[in-house]
Amino acid sequence: MAITIVETITIQAPAERVWQYLTDPQQVVGCLPGAELTQVQDENTFLGKVKLKVGPVTVAYNGQARFTEKADTARRVKIVAEGRETGGAGSAKMTMTSEVVSLSDNSSTVRVEAVIDVVGKIIQFGRGMVESVSRQLFRQFADCVRSELEGAPPAVADATRVANASAGKGEAVRVIPLVGKAAWDSIKAKVKDRSKEE
Repeated sequence: MAITIVETITIQAPAERVWQYLTDPQQVVGCLPGAELTQVQDENTFLGKVKLKVGPVTVAYNGQARFTEKADTARRVKIVAEGRETGGAGSAKMTMTSEVVSLSDNSSTVRVEAVIDVVGKIIQFGRGMVESVSRQLFRQFADCVRSELEGAPPAVADATRVANASAGKGEAVRVIPLVGKAAWDSIKAKVKDRSKEE
């Protein structure tokens, strides 16, 4: 099952600072829910783990991520990440292209396009749910990056650091709240469509 996610986020930080952050996997991994960086093979290749828990189902992947394109002048980077399900026959592949654009001296946008292809037990939840949960995880990532680069209030920053520390230790990110949010978003969309029909 392949899905495509395109998102643009605005960050109140200079473009060069955002670019340096997003191209440093050792910093970025702290904002990836359920992710752990296990080894740096070279400047473009990294090994890691990702673990998700949806109700009674836990899905864990071991794999690698590679920078396949990294243009400093254009501030454009492409990462290809591939992983195999531990203890299962599933797999996941993600190709993510990000571009940082300067809006002003202290403001930037990041446009991200990710193509995610998953095989295995996670697809039992259906395309709509997997896509919605993926978007929720991306929003968590975006909020974390903002808090790191914009200098969040202490309480928010502390909560982010605790969450990041847990993710760094390889704890599964619990997706049930995200599934609930995804289901609620779906219900709201259907109600909105019906009201338009009437």
